[in-house]
Amino acid sequence: MTDRFIEVSLDKRGVSCTAKLLDDLAPVTCAAVWDALPLGGDVYHAKYARNEIYALFPGFAEHEPPLENPTVTPIPGDLCYFTFSEISLGTSSHGYTKKHATREPTPVVDLALFYERNNLLLNGDAGWVPGIVWGTVVDGLDRMAEACQDLWRAGAIGETLSFRRVERG
Repeated sequence: MTDRFIEVSLDKRGVSCTAKLLDDLAPVTCAAVWDALPLGGDVYHAKYARNEIYALFPGFAEHEPPLENPTVTPIPGDLCYFTFSEISLGTSSHGYTKKHATREPTPVVDLALFYERNNLLLNGDAGWVPGIVWGTVVDGLDRMAEACQDLWRAGAIGETLSFRRVERG
């Protein structure tokens, strides 16, 4: 298979990086994400994991990917995929609210970018939260890390995290 690449952007800040999909290590996850692109949504900065930004999306895979290429210690440049239910995210401790309390739980996909070292996917409410590493940044991580630090200090309101295919000739 030919290597596939995506652009990950903080749109308001005008900063992006390029990531290579890890089709050999997480083929089911890569296929699900690739088929769903482009994706974009409000960006959040991690509360527990440290150096992570992410956006939340309604489940888009026909079947949620298995836990392939898992980690609880992502490194700089890792793109991770997490699946949660609306119920597990609908708590004030996570900064979200319950929108549809009477509905059946539906999957919420968290697509995350880790931009610096010393990350640990341990949530005080839920315990270990392994993620699927499905991509790695190959260009622009330094610029993106600076923008992520600005996001942490200046705030995320009005900022969008986007994922788009990079078409290579």
